[in-house]
Amino acid sequence: VQLQASGGGLVQPGGSLSLSCNASGFNLEDYSIAWFRQAPGRKRQWISCTSNGNVGPFHANSVKGRFTIFRDNTKNSVRLQMTRLKEDDTAVYYCAATTLEYCVVEEDVYDYWGHGTLVTVSS
Repeated sequence: VQLQASGGGLVQPGGSLSLSCNASGFNLEDYSIAWFRQAPGRKRQWISCTSNGNVGPFHANSVKGRFTIFRDNTKNSVRLQMTRLKEDDTAVYYCAATTLEYCVVEEDVYDYWGHGTLVTVSS
């Protein structure tokens, strides 16, 4: 059972990037999936979530209107489309999965975590 985040890289302010959270060994459709990020010197924070129930998706205020989380069930993945990126978005981005049928911001409920992928927004 493994969760893998990918798609990070260097992008200029105002640019776009798409992250992918892929699973092996289990079906992401059975889980609620969240994206977190951790900027240098800061605590990890919840930013987006898609539940496996009939609610959401949800985004933190800091990314609302710029980031979109969506599922690609054909590839057993969850994507995070990021647009209008700012230097403050620079962070290591993680995806996490929980069997709860709703979105939760607390880290403790998530059963699986992927290794992070670094996003650097800089000119």
